[in-house]
Amino acid sequence: MADPRPVGVVDSGVGGLSVLREIHALMPSESLTYVADAGFVPYGDRSAEEIRARLDVLTRFLVDGGVKALVVACNTATAAAVPRLRERLPLPIVGMEPAVKPAAAVTQNGVVGVLATQGTLASGRFAALLQRYAEGMRIVTQPCPGLVTAVERGELDTPATVRLLRSYLDPLLAQGVDTIILGCTHYPFLRPLLERLLDPGVRIIDTGAAVARQLQRRLVEAGLQASAEVPARVHYWTSGDGEVLRRFLRQYLPETLQGPVEGLSMGQEQGAGLRLARAER
Repeated sequence: MADPRPVGVVDSGVGGLSVLREIHALMPSESLTYVADAGFVPYGDRSAEEIRARLDVLTRFLVDGGVKALVVACNTATAAAVPRLRERLPLPIVGMEPAVKPAAAVTQNGVVGVLATQGTLASGRFAALLQRYAEGMRIVTQPCPGLVTAVERGELDTPATVRLLRSYLDPLLAQGVDTIILGCTHYPFLRPLLERLLDPGVRIIDTGAAVARQLQRRLVEAGLQASAEVPARVHYWTSGDGEVLRRFLRQYLPETLQGPVEGLSMGQEQGAGLRLARAER
């Protein structure tokens, strides 16, 4: 029996839209509810305790709204909060992790660079990935402060973003990487710029498509797929400026992913409730 309920997707801001785009491309019949915690972005500068408190409230909002599955479309939030969410929530939960295993499969010289937030690079989850999949490889990590903010502003190819990105790529290239992992869901929106700045022989890997496939498997296993006969809907909520999110959607996502954007306000203190603001369309 088909399940028309939406899939919930949550991120600190617009980065998770790169994952939502892949989900929609693979499963266009699935309705989606996206929550951007843009009032608290970037998560990479926050403590794990702060992130867990935000995710507790945001996911409760999505579950109360009737989602059938949850995608935490943020590497930093996955590392900080997904294990606890899986203990608490009785629904399929798919998280993100840097694509170390796929990178190990394609690198030619065994030298792999990772662009990510400091929170992701410092996490136990990332350390476990390296231990499991990076044997015999040299992993060169590069924290990227400021890149998330540039993407949030829609500054994907400005002179300032070019300079910032070059400053993060140069140390990786100096050490001979032939593969670069995009360890943050904001970074795929910079892929056209990355491809222009990098030699064609350097591979770029992100995990959005793999996460969409994992979500599809989980929905099939649980019998939660939507019917192709029911039109899918996409709905957006943001704790930041609704117009910023709408502008990003219009500029960088296909028309099939245009949908209403509504505001939410969320207390800054841990454990604070989430209060719905007026709808902005």
